[in-house]
Amino acid sequence: MSSVLYDTPGPRAKRRNVVLSVVFFVLLALLLWWMWKTLDDKNQLTSALWKPFTQAEAWTTYLLPGLANTLKAAALAMVIGLPLGAVFGIARLSDHQWVRGVASVVVEFFRAIPVLLLMLFANEFYSRYTNVTSESRPLYAVVTGLVLYNAAVLAEIVRAGILALPKGQTEASYAIGLRKSQTMTSILLPQAVTAMLPAIVSQLVVIVKDTALGGVMIGFTELLNSRGTLAANYANVIPSFIVVAVIFILLNFILTSFASWLEARLRRSKRGTGAVLGADKVDDVNAAEVGGT
Repeated sequence: MSSVLYDTPGPRAKRRNVVLSVVFFVLLALLLWWMWKTLDDKNQLTSALWKPFTQAEAWTTYLLPGLANTLKAAALAMVIGLPLGAVFGIARLSDHQWVRGVASVVVEFFRAIPVLLLMLFANEFYSRYTNVTSESRPLYAVVTGLVLYNAAVLAEIVRAGILALPKGQTEASYAIGLRKSQTMTSILLPQAVTAMLPAIVSQLVVIVKDTALGGVMIGFTELLNSRGTLAANYANVIPSFIVVAVIFILLNFILTSFASWLEARLRRSKRGTGAVLGADKVDDVNAAEVGGT
């Protein structure tokens, strides 16, 4: 049976797909074997290098405090950046030219600057012109850089999500007397959120990963920075990189899994029940309407 999007593969295509799948898994197995052998030849798989991760000290002193700072910076950037991005995204659709112009300049400006450069500028600003303590300054700088850059990117996601909706939605809301603000909050945004969710989640994953830039350049004690201190004390550079990479993979997997669950829930809530009323039920409904009048 053929679909609207593609034709069902025939016998030759099925055989080709099986062969390609087998070749892929063989190559993947060879790659994993080569990585394992290389690490083993360099004595990176010895139990002494991995033993620290079985002890509480490595986690309570280095990894868990670094993970807490990573989550703290990412959470603050998300909480501030999401609504800020929504505001600028909606402002770029304003009927007022000056509002649309200012929002466009701000979004394009911060979207064009690398997030690391924003962190460095923010760190210098807090150092020279504010009373922020040296202990708190790296966190402030990281969050500021993440918010400015990602809010600009999220603004474009919001704007594109709203523009992707059929124009009939807006025209119908105006026809029933809704103002533009009511149309945006009650009609357009609720529908656009579901379509925008995958792109928004992808940007949130970027926020979590970009916290590591602050550890590299301005001394923010996040997870990757804490790994460096741990590796210096235990002389297990490669194992520590592997453990931190696994932690980041788990964090982003949890985030994307939650987003997938939320997206499915939103889609189900907007879907009709599909129930069909029988003749007796229709009579009951009509009688209730007549009685109510």
